[in-house]
Formats: sequence, structure tokens, C-alpha cells
Amino acid sequence: MKKLSQLLSSIKPIKIVGNTDVDITDVINDSRQARQGALFVAIKGVAVDSHRFIADVVANGAVAIVCEQLPEVMNQDIVYIQVENSVIALAHIADEWFDHPSRHLRLVGVTGTNGKTTTATLLYEMARLMGHKAGLLSTVKNIIDTVEQPAKQTTPDHLTLNRLLHEMVEAGCEYAFMEVSSHACVQRRIEGITFAGGIFTNLTRDHMDFHKTVDNYIAAKKMFFDQLPAGAFALVNADDKVGEVMLQNTRADKYRYSLRSLADFKGRIVESRLDGTTLELNGNQLEVGFTGRFNAYNLLSVYGAALLLGFDPQEVLVKMSLLEPVAGRFQTLRSPRGYTAIVDYAHTPDALVNVLDTIRDVVGKSGQIITVCGCGGDRDAGKRPIMTREAAVRSDRVILTSDNPRSEDPDEILRQMEVGLPDESRSTTLSITDRRQAIRTACQLAQAGDVVLIAGKGHEDYQEIKGVKHHFDDREQVLEVFAAEK
Repeated sequence: MKKLSQLLSSIKPIKIVGNTDVDITDVINDSRQARQGALFVAIKGVAVDSHRFIADVVANGAVAIVCEQLPEVMNQDIVYIQVENSVIALAHIADEWFDHPSRHLRLVGVTGTNGKTTTATLLYEMARLMGHKAGLLSTVKNIIDTVEQPAKQTTPDHLTLNRLLHEMVEAGCEYAFMEVSSHACVQRRIEGITFAGGIFTNLTRDHMDFHKTVDNYIAAKKMFFDQLPAGAFALVNADDKVGEVMLQNTRADKYRYSLRSLADFKGRIVESRLDGTTLELNGNQLEVGFTGRFNAYNLLSVYGAALLLGFDPQEVLVKMSLLEPVAGRFQTLRSPRGYTAIVDYAHTPDALVNVLDTIRDVVGKSGQIITVCGCGGDRDAGKRPIMTREAAVRSDRVILTSDNPRSEDPDEILRQMEVGLPDESRSTTLSITDRRQAIRTACQLAQAGDVVLIAGKGHEDYQEIKGVKHHFDDREQVLEVFAAEK
């Protein structure tokens, strides 16, 4: 319980109607959670304007309302606080309500199109291996020290984010690592959060259904670095042309990592295999259980961030050899028949190219690559033919299938994907709507030495069809096939 006046101390209201010397029992932005003594923040959302529910939350016990537009009829027993932007007000109120949790952690945010989950998760694992309590907020899951919680979105809303950070502080965590999505930047979900550092992985086409243009997408990512405070670090991929853009206006200390040129943190791939890589980091050679150039970048950013957080350089190198791949990220499974299945989350053209190029570099011409891929419904439709073209050009055989069609017709999604097929690839491409059958068919086609890539869903254990989530795990499907092969 806190006084309303305290919760409002970090915002600048346009107008206050009523006495702010009132006790608040909860802060909410969902009218359905209204209870006695609550402060309700009304948000003008994309789909719903919760200002229309002000009367309802008052009837259910709310004692204070933060809003952009004061209601025509006001209850004299209720305190009304008019603000210019309810979203920004909620961010600072949530920070105050949970006692400014990010200030008590060394919080590092990771943004970029690909590699966010792997980088954030490996940093969490690194901190744990170095003997520290830590927290993780990721697409796959949230972790408070060692206690896992399901994640509903990449970057949580203001109240959930601050609650989770508060729980980390209460659990004794010293460090926290989180993915920062472009949506979260635009929607100001990280407003009021104090970061010790930020990492930029890369930027390629994604989320055009939301951002509309690549320039808007870049600007969204840049917002994160623009708000980093002096004394924090900004670590960017120097081999991505957008990396320098991220650093243009940041107050943070600037650092770069690279596989191709001189940088603060320089890496080199010495040898790559399906089961790991010999990697050189700032002149130090080590073995890691990761494959591919994209993973080398992820590990290089982890190495750089670990050193910038003050961890001992030699200890970091030792611990890096102990890190393991994140579930559903280039996860390698070996068939009893001698072929390899790889489950990967690659769901953008660039991510698919990275994975396929990595596989080809390792297997050369000694084996075939059979790729199973699809595209999600209710998302950027423009990338569908691009995904197909990249898969076809870099694979020996392709099976187009359903991903998460959501509200769309999966067969129509496949038809849009087929537009990208080069003429010479049509004879080696199948379209199988049923993802389970597509995976089984790919495995049946594979011979010893071949690689079956199952792309798009990675860690996900469901398939969403017509708004309903059904249990579906690519890894489980592959293991079922393997069991029948014995």
C-alpha cells in the first residue's frame, strides 16, 4: 500500500481533481482487475480505449483514475489525474509502485532481429556460472533466480515487467538480462527502466506488419539506445551496417564486436562442425558447443558484455566453453539411420539464410539439405515468398508447410509462399499443409549424411490454428520418427 501522492511524484499531471492523500492498494491497467482501493490507468490502446471503462472500475472499488481525457461526469469521492500520455504515466507509476527495481539490478537489454533470446539466455547462464544470482526475461521463458515462469510476450507490459524485476530483487538477484523488442520500444514498455547496458545483434526484415517500413523498424530499435544513461554500455555488432546508427545519439559508453574487422571484441571462426565450433575471441582459442557464424556473433556479444560487466576475462573464457545452446536454436538431433535433424526458430529470411549457409558450410556436397519451413499467419505476408526463395536456393529439397496459421487459411499462406519458388526448384519442392506429416516426409526422404532442417517454431510447443493453440513440438515429432526407425 502506498500513498497516491507518492505514486504521482515522478509524473507531471495536467490536472488533478481531488485529494492525493489517499491509500492505494493496487495499480491496474486492466479494468477487469478492479478492486477496492485500486489506481486505474486508462490507456488508449490500438484495439480498445479503456477510458470507456472508468465508470465500471469506480463501481468496483477503484479510488483513483489516471487518464488522458477526464470523464464528463466525475465522482466526488474519486481522485482523477489527467496526463498527456497515460502509457508514459503508467511506466513511471509502475516503477514507483514496485520500488524502482531496475535501479537495484545490473540490467542488460538485448535488441535486434535475430539472436536476442540466445544472447540474453547465455548471459543469464554466464552470470550463474560466475556465481551470481540472476534473472532472465525472454521470448521462451522468464526466470527469477532459478524459478521459471512462462513468458507471454518478448518484452512484458509495464506492470508485469516491473513486478518481475521486483521479484528478482527480492530473490537476491544481482544481474538481469532481457530481450527488448521493437514493439516494446515503440509502445514505451521500457520507459522508466534503468539499464546498465544494451546490446544490438543485427537488423533484417521483420515485423513489417507493425512497423510498415524498414526505417521505422530501425528507428524503433534505436529508441532503446537513445535512452541508455551515461555510464551504461552500448555494445553493437560492427559488421551490421545499422550498428553505428544505434550509437549515434546514445549517452552510453560505445563498444563494438566483429568477426570481420578490428573492434573492441574481435572474434574468428577457426573450425565449424555440426556439434560445435573452435572459436577465437580476442586472440584466445576455445571450443564451444555452438555451430554457425550467427552463433559466433551471439557468443562474441556475450563475451563482450561479460567483460563490460566486470567479470574476470580468463574466467569468462572458461565458462564460455560450458555454455549450451538454447532450446530450439540450432538444436541438433541424430537419427539412428545416420542423418541429422536440426530444429531452429529461424522465422525470418535472414535467419533462415544464416542457418542454411551454416549447414552447407559444414556438410559441403557430401550430404543433402532438406528444409521444412512455413510462415505464420496474421504477420508480415511480404516475407512469405522471400522465405521460400531463400529455402529453395540453399536446399536440395524443400517442404513448405504450416507454421502458426492463426486466423488465416494455412493453404492460402502456402500459396503465397509458393510464389517465391524459382522454376528450377519446383520439381524438388513439396507443399504439405499438415506440419506433422511434413516433418515425417522430410525424415523419410533423408539418407545417411543428410541434414533435415525444421525451421520456424524452434522452442514453441504449440501450433495456433483458428485462434486455438494445440500442443505441437517439432522436437517431439522428430524423436517420434527416430523411435520408429530403431
